[in-house]
Amino acid sequence: MKLSGIRLTLLMLWLSLYVQAQTIKAPEIKEGEGPWPQLIIRGVMLVDGTGAPPVGPVDVIVRQNRIASIVSLGLPTPGMSGDANRPKLEPGGKEIQADGMYLLPGFVDMHGHIGGGQAPIAEYVFKLWMAHGITTIRDPSAGNGLDWVLDQKAKSEKNLITAPRIRAYTAFGMGAREPIRTAEQARAWVNENKLKGADGIKFFGASPEVMDAALRENKRIGLRSACHHAQLGVARWNALQSAEAGLTSMEHWYGLPEAMLTGSTVQNYPLDYNYSNEQHRFEEAGKLWKQAAPPYSEKWNQVMNRMLALDFTLDPTLNIYEASRDLHRARRMEWHEEYTLPQLWAFYQPNRISHGSYWFNWGTEQEVQWKENYRLWMTFVNEYKNRGGRVTTGSDNGFIFQTYGFGYIRELELLREAGFHPLEVIRSATLYGAQALGMDKEIGSVEIGKLADLVIVDQNPLENFQVLYGTGAIRLTDDNKVIRVGGVKYTIKDGIVYDAKKLLGDVRRIVADEKKKSGFVLKQPGIE
Repeated sequence: MKLSGIRLTLLMLWLSLYVQAQTIKAPEIKEGEGPWPQLIIRGVMLVDGTGAPPVGPVDVIVRQNRIASIVSLGLPTPGMSGDANRPKLEPGGKEIQADGMYLLPGFVDMHGHIGGGQAPIAEYVFKLWMAHGITTIRDPSAGNGLDWVLDQKAKSEKNLITAPRIRAYTAFGMGAREPIRTAEQARAWVNENKLKGADGIKFFGASPEVMDAALRENKRIGLRSACHHAQLGVARWNALQSAEAGLTSMEHWYGLPEAMLTGSTVQNYPLDYNYSNEQHRFEEAGKLWKQAAPPYSEKWNQVMNRMLALDFTLDPTLNIYEASRDLHRARRMEWHEEYTLPQLWAFYQPNRISHGSYWFNWGTEQEVQWKENYRLWMTFVNEYKNRGGRVTTGSDNGFIFQTYGFGYIRELELLREAGFHPLEVIRSATLYGAQALGMDKEIGSVEIGKLADLVIVDQNPLENFQVLYGTGAIRLTDDNKVIRVGGVKYTIKDGIVYDAKKLLGDVRRIVADEKKKSGFVLKQPGIE
């Protein structure tokens, strides 16, 4: 086997760590209510996802599964609203009294793995997503098998299961009869992938000849693509080369600093480095941005401007590496006790087998390096947005102490830390995700004619994204009582209204049942 074949085999072996046992399909049940001939969401403050400021109060009218009209009620002053113009409830219709609440488009998670051995219950994953307002996900690499994902996608489209909309991106080379080593083989596989029903391709890397041929063919036939530029191939094919060949979005940040190296052509690996040693891999990754051209330098600007000209999408997944800069915070998040499956908690623990469980000897020095890595990474991402580039929100949850749904909301907070205005964060989480998937004619903003994928929360998320966490945010009342506020109240998908708190209750039950089966008690690493 040629070296390129070996690399592909190693990458597929690494991918198999995602899926150590096939995930159980979501049960064919429907918790939600609707759709209705008429659904009126009354008196809500609207954040439409386009970047426009909030407006309200408004009544939003949904007919079946589409937004039919948005009626302004005038000034938010007693006696000044346009009550006389409010739409009347029709027979068979439904009202949601949402005075003082906020309405947003359904969130798009651009990096949503469905379970795997560490979370082998699709219902658990789907309900955590839906309970956090996520109504669309892109499954990068179809880890449970393309047929499995397409089955769940079809059932979600028909609303036979409680699940977000799914876009299935097959891992490049998955199901190939032999390792793909030539441009001809690459083009043939890409066309077969489309015929199987995939929505796109997730790349990890291959030889330049293969990457170039596959990306150009995928673009020619109208599919979209994502890439995690793994270190095994990035020395000869980086993110800028992928963008030039037709890649539509990149994940994480691997391959981007490598396009801006100035003092060498490869990362400055220690001479005892071993990619299969995950502490080596992640520890050295935390030093990479510092090796790239500095912010706003000529080379830094050249790479950014070329990607902007190509309408390239960044999906940074900032949350999934946060434990690298603050391990204690990540492993002590309060939702682990009730919302993290025993299998998932075990997967997170330091070990030499599970992907992303690289805590062999992790401490102050590694975290300091990663904090600087984040500073430089965030600078690029924020400036890319400032210059008109598309930045989306993806979670990659189910790894590195990031639990589904909760990690996605943390992604919103981290974009805010990077310098995004809260309205820009919401746009990245909604309209920009829809655009990156080619779905913006149907979802991504609250506009007449679009599908009714909506999120209702009884607090202002622009003031504090933490009110979107399932566990809510802490607040002190005027009479000195500590209370919890927020948590998504309703998630609406396809005009069907789901009680987000009930979905969270179902998740707690699933976790409690799994704990009972095994007698599991959550303990921090190394504590008997």
